[in-house]
Amino acid sequence: MKGPLFYSKILLFGEYGIIKDSKGLSIPYNFFKGALKINDNSEIAKKSNKALKDFAIYLKGLSKNEPELVSFDFESMEQDIEEGMYFDSSIPQGYGVGSSGALVAAIYDKYATDKITVLENLTRNKLLSLKDIFGKMESFFHGKSSGLDPLNSYLSLPILINSKDNIESTSIPSQNLEGKGAVFLLDSGSIGETAPMVQIFMEQMKNDGFRNMLKNQFIKHTDACVEDFVNGNIKSLFGNLKKLSHVVLDNFKPMIPTKFHEVWKQGIESNDYYLKLCGSGGGGYFLGFTEDFEKAKRALKDYKLEVVYNF
Repeated sequence: MKGPLFYSKILLFGEYGIIKDSKGLSIPYNFFKGALKINDNSEIAKKSNKALKDFAIYLKGLSKNEPELVSFDFESMEQDIEEGMYFDSSIPQGYGVGSSGALVAAIYDKYATDKITVLENLTRNKLLSLKDIFGKMESFFHGKSSGLDPLNSYLSLPILINSKDNIESTSIPSQNLEGKGAVFLLDSGSIGETAPMVQIFMEQMKNDGFRNMLKNQFIKHTDACVEDFVNGNIKSLFGNLKKLSHVVLDNFKPMIPTKFHEVWKQGIESNDYYLKLCGSGGGGYFLGFTEDFEKAKRALKDYKLEVVYNF
């Protein structure tokens, strides 16, 4: 058995903000992928198989408590797990590129009964239903999930988040492979844990000043970046990115490992590149945006960079 491939995702804009109804833009990233497989006695496969056993128990509880939300063919699922099924994935965990999202999408695709398929006319209601189902499924891994990562992985389409109840698949300008500009991933070299970062954010949300900053600066600049990116307004995008990068450095320090504070600041001051969080931060990848990738590469020569999109 070898299931279909599910890709990682990158939330270009919207991390933390979408919890409070900012816009967001999420794109599939085909460099990393995963699939359900059987027959491998490696330690990694055994560990994954054990995790799937626990996940199956969780899903049983979910479909019992919310039968109208989702149901699965547990007989097949349990039989496959018994036979050693595991999730074979190149998606790094704790890096903000959706490792659990791809697994959730793969399980839904294979075992959900009465599933919403990618081939249907995906109305807003169907997208919201999928997002809701995936959010409840992925909560097993994160404690709380928006459901966007699995949705992106399942559809393999860019997703525009207008607000909590308004999401749509969208198209983004075609890449210019000859272009000098790029969106890239910067490897921090350490793993970021989602749950503690979200916990810190929720604590900060109790503070009036932080809430005002989120609404009047962070969300404002995030929304502007999403509009610019989708519409291909590159000049305006970089102006807004600079502001967003600044706001993140000033207000999301716990989500940025200390050794990156200076690197972050240098980008803003030199205009060679702007950094932002990729997922919840704390480690994993950061996202970089530059109008001249060669320049950014020289400035960040000590780090591993991976291009995601060319302008």
